[in-house]
Amino acid sequence: MEVFIEPIGRLINEFSKLPGVGKKTAQRYAYKVVNMSEAEAREFADAILSAKRKVRFCRICGNFSEGDVCEICKGRDPSVICVVKEPKDVIVLEKLHEFKGVYHVLHGVIDPMNGVSPNDIRIHELLDRVKENEVKEVIMATNPDVEGEATAMYIARLLKPFGVTVTRLSRGIPIGSELEYTDEVTLSRALIERKEI
Repeated sequence: MEVFIEPIGRLINEFSKLPGVGKKTAQRYAYKVVNMSEAEAREFADAILSAKRKVRFCRICGNFSEGDVCEICKGRDPSVICVVKEPKDVIVLEKLHEFKGVYHVLHGVIDPMNGVSPNDIRIHELLDRVKENEVKEVIMATNPDVEGEATAMYIARLLKPFGVTVTRLSRGIPIGSELEYTDEVTLSRALIERKEI
């Protein structure tokens, strides 16, 4: 015998398809939706459908946009490009209110173990941007994992002939942490990338 009636079971199944949502969290979400008023449920469903219909990728940088070109590409300094893996990485960096350049979203990283080659992500589009514009610097802001590092190094090699400066986000010891609890790779990077004070 099924524990949940079919409509609730279906809702739980759909919520559990979301990243980071396990069965228990999916159940809580399903119960919340079932207990909503019809107007609240309609508003929730409309928000999902509206986002699906209206959100597209900027034709220049690949970030989320409502139009053909995103607001960042329309009004920022195109001579500095920050390369990220996904659109959500743009949001993280924008919260800092420090970066005044533009972005380039790869929509993935090189990952041969999972069948992702350089041709499967937006590397050619980045090269075209650098060729067509007066780009001074490309900041590689991919994750500091094996795939992110490999992607950053691969792109840096491709950009070398263009004479553009390629930089990488600094890595090191988080503020408030203690040396004895810092892993060896992070500590090694912090030592190598030390700065004069």
